[in-house]
Formats: sequence, structure tokens, C-alpha cells
Amino acid sequence: MKKGFVYLVGAGPGRADLITVRGAEVLGLADCVIYDKLANPSLLKFARKDVELIHVPKRIGKGSCTQDEINRMLVENAGAGKIVVRLKGGDPCVFGRASEELAALTEAGIGFEIVPGVTAGVAVASYAGIMLTDRDTSSQVAFITGQEAPGKEVTGIDWNLLAKFNGTIVFYMGVGHLESIARRLIEEGRDAQTPAAVIAEATFPTQRVVRAPLAKIHEQFERQKIKPPAIVVIGDVAGGDTRFDWFMNRPLFGKTIVATRDEEGNADFAGKIIARGGNPLPFVTLRIKPLTSSNEFLRTLAQLGQYEWIVFTSANGVAIFFKALGQLGKDARVLGAAKVAAIGARTAERLARFGVRADFVPNVFTGKELGRQLIGFANLKGKKILLLRSQIASNELVELLGEAGAEVDNVAIYTAETAKRESPRLVNAIREGTADWLTFASPSSVDGFFEQVPADVVHSGGVKVASIGPVTSTRLGQLGVNVDVTAQEHTLDGLLDAIEKMETQ
Repeated sequence: MKKGFVYLVGAGPGRADLITVRGAEVLGLADCVIYDKLANPSLLKFARKDVELIHVPKRIGKGSCTQDEINRMLVENAGAGKIVVRLKGGDPCVFGRASEELAALTEAGIGFEIVPGVTAGVAVASYAGIMLTDRDTSSQVAFITGQEAPGKEVTGIDWNLLAKFNGTIVFYMGVGHLESIARRLIEEGRDAQTPAAVIAEATFPTQRVVRAPLAKIHEQFERQKIKPPAIVVIGDVAGGDTRFDWFMNRPLFGKTIVATRDEEGNADFAGKIIARGGNPLPFVTLRIKPLTSSNEFLRTLAQLGQYEWIVFTSANGVAIFFKALGQLGKDARVLGAAKVAAIGARTAERLARFGVRADFVPNVFTGKELGRQLIGFANLKGKKILLLRSQIASNELVELLGEAGAEVDNVAIYTAETAKRESPRLVNAIREGTADWLTFASPSSVDGFFEQVPADVVHSGGVKVASIGPVTSTRLGQLGVNVDVTAQEHTLDGLLDAIEKMETQ
């Protein structure tokens, strides 16, 4: 059997999108991923569906793994011929004990590659708006471990040198010893008024920053009940301009926003929320069920050449249509000379992924406006038009196009079913006031939500409600739910724009 190979991959400081391109690439090659507690589990989306996953948290208590056990797992899995990714938080070579793992691999004759990651000390400072170097105040940086190896008799930290260090000091894993770190530096001559900062849960919407003089930093840290993991920054730069704190100054920073779509849609929306500094709370209301095995769809597919326009009214419809084509060994060429209309930018973007450029996209993304604007865009009298959309969509678009003289075939290629599941976490978040916004992207998501969550929970919790458009807002009103804001642009980005605008008023 051929020997395997090991990639030591830096997972970055927390957020999944801060992994390097190379790191994401090798995750896709892996037969086995061995990942630690500090590596974001969301990174596993880059791996194959059949990958073997081994979680190796290195913490005290039940379920934790020793370094020797991890070394053995690496050698055994690579020795069995597997491509192994060892996914480590931050950068593998910065307080990551990479040398111990590499020594075990070298002794076993197993090849390896080190894939650097964004180390926590650098990333944390960036996300707190702290410049580790500044030409006026700091021309050098020292990275120090706040937790030396157990049983080590002589410290490897030169406290006297650090106290005199004319630059920025960054302590990893230091919050457990923060009081003694500050005291030792002051005893060795460091000015007690030296600015210091502790940054916890960095790069996430729950990030917290405590700033205080060195002599007071532990007191402030305790008062604000910060918990590890966290990074400690000491030096003049730690007291810098708080206007540079770009991440925590975002309008949606720390706001918990409930996404109420299907599982895939929630994942997509969550990424947009995180990108704006918000904290997504996904709640699945719908399951998307394809109907592309129906006789009606298969007959329609065989007759696509007779249509002059093919209309897609959702990105879901596009994805389901082209997945069905692929399963039948076909591709976009079946559309022939037909022109294609898309209800909005996101649907048009999804079409573009399959090599299809939409011939028409309305400037207002609703079914009604799609019909009205398409009628103004092209002469539809006597033209055959195919609508590929949800089974539960309203007839408004069909009726508008029919009134314009078009021959309309309305073919359902999917439907949305209510996802039934327990919802104690969401209900508690609303009742306790920790959920800031409920968002709804369709009438069906409204129905799916309120079939699972009683309306009185929403009324009593003080949570605000945001709707993607007037049709969804109408459905919420029919259920007696007050809508705080309706998006002007009927897209997920438009929905978040509307929430941001209201938050900054």
C-alpha cells in the first residue's frame, strides 16, 4: 500500500472565510481531516462528503486528546495510505505544537506540507482596529505565549527584556494568567499606565474588546466577564484610535438576525449576515422538494423548442432545473433559441453559473413587476411562454401574461413544504430579547415559521420583523404580525440594507 501524505493546515483565527485559498484547496483533497477545537467546523464544507472526520479537542476533561494521541492518529491514517489534513487554529507554526507532529511524521517516513494560516495575534488586532506596528509608536512586535509547557522548571520568557521592550507585546493564551502577566511586567519596570487590550471571540459577531491601562486591565477584564480564548495586546498601539475599529462599528455588529428560509437558503443568508457583522440564527421553515420527475416536467422538457420565452421566478427553480438536466445527461443547450427572463438579480446570477445570460430582468423583483415589465419589453401576443416555478406560487403572473395575449404554460418544478422541528432555542432567544430581528423572504417562509412558532411569542418578545417585499409583508399582516421594515430592493441584500438603515436612524 502506498504511503499517504499529511497537510498541516492553518485554519485561521476563527471566521471560516479567513482560511487561505491553499488551505481550502487541500481540504478538498483529504480522505481524513483531524481538526482541533479552535478550527471553525464550518471549514469542513470545503471537504468531500465522504471524508472521515476526527475531532481532537486538546482541553482538560472528558473527550480531550493528548498530543501523543494526535501524533499517533496522524501516523496511522497516513500510514494506511490516506491523504490527511491536520486542521489547526491560527497558524500551525505559531504556538501550534507543529514540531511535535512533524517529528512523528518524519520518524515514520511520511511526507508532509505546511500550509500557513492567518495567526490569531495578527487577525485579532486587525478586527479590533489595532495597528500592531506604527511608525510613530511601535516598530517591533513580540509574540509571547501566556501558557508555557506543563512541568517546565525554568521560564522561557525574559520578563526583564519584555518590560523594557519598545514595541507591541502580544500574548497568546494569556487571559488565564492576565493578572500575573500585568504584575510581572510592572514589577520589572513597565509603566503601569501602558495601554492594554483584551480581545475575545475575535472575527465573530460576538467579539468583545476590553481596553485599560496595564495596572487595571485584569480588573476590567473580570468586571466585563470576558472568557477565553482571547488575545492580550500591550503597548501604545492598544490605546489607539477607536474609529479604526471597523468591525465592531458596523451597523449590524452583534445583532442577532433570525433567518427563516430552507436549509441551503439559510446558509446563503447567514454568510451575508456575517459579512455585515451580524450574528445569524438559522431557523429552517421550509424544505424544497423537486418535482422534476413528474410526467408534466418531462413532457415539457421534450418540447422546450416551441417556447419563445422561458421564465424563472427563483434561484431555487434555476438550481433544480439544471440539476434535473444534469441527471438526464443534458445541459443549457436544451433552451435552444428561447429567450430567458429572471425575476431578479440573484436568479439571473444563478442562471449565469450555468452559462445562461438572462435576456430580461425587471428593475423591481416581484412576480407582478416581472409580468408588467416583460409585457412592456416585448410583444407577447400569441407567443408561447413557459413558467418554471414553485407549485405554491400565486396565479398573478400567469393572469398578467395571459391578458397580454401570451399562451402560458405554468409548470411546477418544485414545492416548499413546512419543516417540522422543535424550536426551544429560537423561542427562548425571542422571549429573552437576545434575538434582534426576524427576517422573512417569502410568504411560504412566513407560513412555515408560524406553523412552528406561536404568534404570541413574537408579539411578547420585542423582536423586530423585516420583510423582503410587499407580498411577504401582506402575508405577515394577514397573520396579525407588525412589520417594522420592508425592503425597497426585494433581495436578501436589500433586506439587510433596510435593517441597517433602521438601525442607524
